[in-house]
Amino acid sequence: MSSLQDQLKNLGFNVPEKHDDETSEQPDNSVDTSQPVRIQRQTKGRKGKGVTVIFDLPDNPDLLAEYASALRKTCGVGGAVKDGTIELQGDQREKAKQWLEQRGFKAKFAGG
Repeated sequence: MSSLQDQLKNLGFNVPEKHDDETSEQPDNSVDTSQPVRIQRQTKGRKGKGVTVIFDLPDNPDLLAEYASALRKTCGVGGAVKDGTIELQGDQREKAKQWLEQRGFKAKFAGG
């Protein structure tokens, strides 16, 4: 049985080859990762809907947008960058912590 990519190519779709992106797994050396990053689940003021909020990331809007995009893709949820924090829909604390630790951050859970 052929793979999905082979089947799509046979149908005429342009399917890019999948490459292992080593740079996405490597920590960014230009970012200060010495300060712990806090990950918290919040529901207050959100009509009972839970969100995961990531605090204490480097104060760089471009970097925050890049990290938010990668975290949304990793967790498979929506989210946004607000007031220097990253918000992800739902309880994504474990996935976010794992993703941040792969990039060299010291992540810890905050709140109750």
